[in-house]
Amino acid sequence: MATVFEETNISKAIMRVGLPAMLGQLTTLIYNIADTYFVSLTKEPAMIAAVTLCTPILIIIMSIACIFGMGGSSVIARLLGEEKKKEAGSTMNFCVYAMVFVGILTLVLGLLFLNPLAKLVGADESNIGYTCDYLKYIFIGAPFIMLANGFVHLFRSAGLIKESTIGLILGNAINIVLDYVFIVAIQWGTAGAALATSLGFVCATVYYVICMFREEMKGNILIQLAPSHFKPNVEMVKNVVSIGIPGALITVLMSVANIVLNNYIGIYGSDAVASYGIAYKIDMIPIMLSVGLAQGITPLIGYYYGAGKKKRMQDTVKYSIGYGVALGAIFTVGFLMFSRALASIFLSDENLIEQAGTFLQILCLSAPLLGIINTVINYFQALGKAFPSLIITLMRNAILFIPAVILLNSVWKLNGVISAQPVVETILAIVCMVMYLKDVKNIRKTNEEE
Repeated sequence: MATVFEETNISKAIMRVGLPAMLGQLTTLIYNIADTYFVSLTKEPAMIAAVTLCTPILIIIMSIACIFGMGGSSVIARLLGEEKKKEAGSTMNFCVYAMVFVGILTLVLGLLFLNPLAKLVGADESNIGYTCDYLKYIFIGAPFIMLANGFVHLFRSAGLIKESTIGLILGNAINIVLDYVFIVAIQWGTAGAALATSLGFVCATVYYVICMFREEMKGNILIQLAPSHFKPNVEMVKNVVSIGIPGALITVLMSVANIVLNNYIGIYGSDAVASYGIAYKIDMIPIMLSVGLAQGITPLIGYYYGAGKKKRMQDTVKYSIGYGVALGAIFTVGFLMFSRALASIFLSDENLIEQAGTFLQILCLSAPLLGIINTVINYFQALGKAFPSLIITLMRNAILFIPAVILLNSVWKLNGVISAQPVVETILAIVCMVMYLKDVKNIRKTNEEE
């Protein structure tokens, strides 16, 4: 069977890389929802609020891995398109050891500044104890959280799509099982939720390392795990980091935006934070599926670009945007119709169910636009064009979002704060299409001049 990079049918190629990535993201979402669901069984809004408040910190830790995971993936895919396998293997080795070092550093700093970080994310007297309990075990597992998330991207770029997906599903499945054990059976609350998350990533990391040893034993030149192969150079580090940082900033700034959002929602009390947390977790279904599709096609776009197959690259983007928009539209219709029923799965109080249902109806309005935004962001990352990707990220989570939260809060109060997301993403989708079409035009112009 031909490798995915050699697949002649664009739709089939997208499905081969996109579906496993979407499945992996879906299992990640399921474990996130499981965390919230099992914690919600405690009937304690402060615990639900604590999990919601800690989510941005967990996302930031994952995003740091993207510096070397997504950055390395982009570089490796383009090197493979240029048939430079030895350089691709050296890049893989550098990214792995870089994640180990940064993960240990995050563990140390996180535990040292635990209480200030809890207050920074918006914890108050009612939930700061639960928040600190959660953060402690997340920071202890930080090295494994980073490695597991980084391996997902690196494996995809090396063509190990099946292994990438299996590791992701394995870690998430173990996390869900441990959620039940630690939260329901042993009743460790938010500490149990965080411990389950960290142990899930430990298991995923072990699986990925075993896969790397196996591939190295088979003579796969792309997989070089031994420390003797750690030979980074200035150009390699620059190429990885220049793409990885904008990729990481996407989730870092998203978390910063969420911290700002949580603080504004917190003005209206812990119940409001809990309601938003439930609505946001449900709305994460189309978000994560869109992210999975966009991340899945990134190595494909990078490979076609490195190999000079510009037409196939553009067709891949076009089809992916179409699939993403259609998928988002389906979820928007479903959430508008069944918002209260979905909220009632996690909440028993009628007022909270009504509030969470309203929040979900607002948030889901931008789901179709995610297919445009996420595909275009990953397109620029795949091509090694860090600046456009960074501009979109800054607009999404800082330049547009934070002022929108402040302005809409003053106009429509709590519902206005929640409305910031769909308003900003509507504007951003238009900006993304303009930037993408302009870049395609520049590529065509360059090809004609050559």
